[in-house]
Amino acid sequence: MSETDWAGGLQWTPDATAKFKNIPFFVRSQARQRIEAIAREAETETVTADIVDQARIEFGQ
Repeated sequence: MSETDWAGGLQWTPDATAKFKNIPFFVRSQARQRIEAIAREAETETVTADIVDQARIEFGQ
């Protein structure tokens, strides 16, 4: 996954991408949507490892 692989125009840092790859494949679509929603709520265009961690906490991981 490159930093801008997905529609929506958000950038993903390398650390965020690495953490995302540790999420089980069968929930990645849902997780990606929530992660990007959190980034938008924070009014940022970059998904960071902290945002991925925040989403993992919400999902109970």
